Amino acid sequence: MKYRPNRRTRRVAIAAAVVLALAAMNGPALYGFASEQYHQYKINEPGYKAANGHWDVVNVPDKYRINTIHAALLHTGKVLLVAGSGNNAANFKAKSFRTVLWDPEKNTFKNIPTPKDLFCSGHTQLPDGKLLVAGGTQRYEKLNGDVKKAGGLMIVYNEDPDAPKTFPAGTLFTGKKNGKTFASKDPVVVPRAKKKTDPKTGKVTVVHSEARVYVEALKDGRSYSTGSQDNYRIHGLTGAAAHNFYGIAQKLSFDKKDFQGIKDSFEFDPVAERYVPVDPMNEARWYPTLTTLQDGKVLSVSGLDEIGQVVPGKQEVYDPKTKKWTYLPKRRFFPTYPALFLTDQGRIFYTGSNAGYGPDNIGRTPGIWDLKSNKFQVVPGMSDPKILETSMSVLLPPAQEQRYMVLGGGGVGEDPKSTDKTRIVDLHAPSPRFKDGPPLYAKARYPSSVIMPDDTVLTTNGSGDYRGRSDSNILKAELYDPATNSARQVADPLVGRNYHSGALLLPDGRVMTFGSDSLYADKDNTKPGVFQQQIDLYTPPYLYRKSRPELTEKGPKTVPLGSSATFGSPHAAGIKKMRLMRPGSFTHVTNVEQRSIALDFTVAKGGDGVTVTLPKDPSLVPPGWYMLNAVDGHGTPSKAVWVKVPATQGQ
Repeated sequence: MKYRPNRRTRRVAIAAAVVLALAAMNGPALYGFASEQYHQYKINEPGYKAANGHWDVVNVPDKYRINTIHAALLHTGKVLLVAGSGNNAANFKAKSFRTVLWDPEKNTFKNIPTPKDLFCSGHTQLPDGKLLVAGGTQRYEKLNGDVKKAGGLMIVYNEDPDAPKTFPAGTLFTGKKNGKTFASKDPVVVPRAKKKTDPKTGKVTVVHSEARVYVEALKDGRSYSTGSQDNYRIHGLTGAAAHNFYGIAQKLSFDKKDFQGIKDSFEFDPVAERYVPVDPMNEARWYPTLTTLQDGKVLSVSGLDEIGQVVPGKQEVYDPKTKKWTYLPKRRFFPTYPALFLTDQGRIFYTGSNAGYGPDNIGRTPGIWDLKSNKFQVVPGMSDPKILETSMSVLLPPAQEQRYMVLGGGGVGEDPKSTDKTRIVDLHAPSPRFKDGPPLYAKARYPSSVIMPDDTVLTTNGSGDYRGRSDSNILKAELYDPATNSARQVADPLVGRNYHSGALLLPDGRVMTFGSDSLYADKDNTKPGVFQQQIDLYTPPYLYRKSRPELTEKGPKTVPLGSSATFGSPHAAGIKKMRLMRPGSFTHVTNVEQRSIALDFTVAKGGDGVTVTLPKDPSLVPPGWYMLNAVDGHGTPSKAVWVKVPATQGQ
């Protein structure tokens, strides 16, 4: 029997033919419209959301839109968004520095006065819930061809053991041989010289002190540059001072001038909602990493100094009690924004991830660093070790297992190479060694990874080339499960995000993503890029389930290490895991703050509460504020309850 289509089938066939005919006449436009319509339908289906999650755009009023470079979650539940000058030289020149405080729950915003250019600073959580922000920008880079005045490093010497001396910005230095005059661009303090006594002869000698300052010629033009080292007299000095104080400089030229850092440090107070100045660092730093230590003090490492060179291995520690910085006694060199994690026994694990500046053959090998002895245990096995710059590193959950993952990365500087490798190391293994995990969704620089309360890791975005060059932004995201060592792709992000982008877990279980600073806006690299000011929210699959555990605020706010605390929780019998999560502080593919700690717990007999017990190890749980989450058998987390973990006695 010959098949005869029914009336409905004929109508569908006719409609399809009409669509094809229209497509033939209208070309890509119709196909694009239909494709977009279908895409929107698909991603908004309940089943799709439950499997893959969903992205939404945050409604940010125009007056609060900034070039978000840094973001940190505060214990008030608000997010500090920091731009500083926002990688905009015009803003820097105008001293237009921006910070915005965002309340994700109410979606309200507040402009915060910003005292210095905190663009490319470092930041970390302090034990009392304040955010330490240190370093930033003193001067923008000048590329070859843009440098109009000869300039460079002047080392100022002091041979006077009786007193230090301050030279203001604009101090003039004239070469004794070349006769050329240069002016300092910033004030500089030269410490007093030191007296050294020979224990055998008793003879006292004076050892000079020195300080560094950037200087420039007084006028434009190649004739004002120098070609070799010279000794420089300092204008305005007479008598013994003219002999005791002098400058020495190598060539002062038209070479590219890198960004320069500042020493300034601030504590941002989440309650008063303002920056509070504290003692400056000993070193100027631009692109530093700040890592909270087990006693609540903060380690500051690397960065570009006041003349644009990588700080030569001089590390320092901030004491939140005294508000002072002190040097570590021994040096160790790292490139800028090194991924330095607090690990057990109070040691520091360097994953090899970094961002930005430093030679390609020094300080890039992963290893475990003992701050007391300065010993460094190399951790081998890293695949694609030459393309670790702009990779992401994360302490896999739970933190007790001390397993770390390094995702993606690119070549040093503007190298176009990138990788889709993920590498995992177990520091509790007898001989720790990196092994490859499942490949990332694409070869990616600048991926952003966030630890989720269900023990998965969300990774989003990145670009295949330097700063998204050649239209290489990656619109993909995935969830990695450490328990099965497997990853699956989830809903695609809404916009591309590369350099100067990041992501944070929020107390309600969603993830916010911010920023992106593409070098170009087109595939041919002819149109300048525009900073991505859009903020997006990712709602994970676990928030599309029918039920969700709950924690109430009845429990104590402060829970010391090793102690127990009880929190209200209706239907607590369904809780399978309790997680203590440190709030993130993200910039430049670096978030060494975030960690998820598994807690021992018991459910109350009546099933209306849960008692948690904290670990005793402060290197596992450094002091500060944490988000406490209950997770049920389906992997659905509660909204977080904030808990303060104080420093242990004697710290």
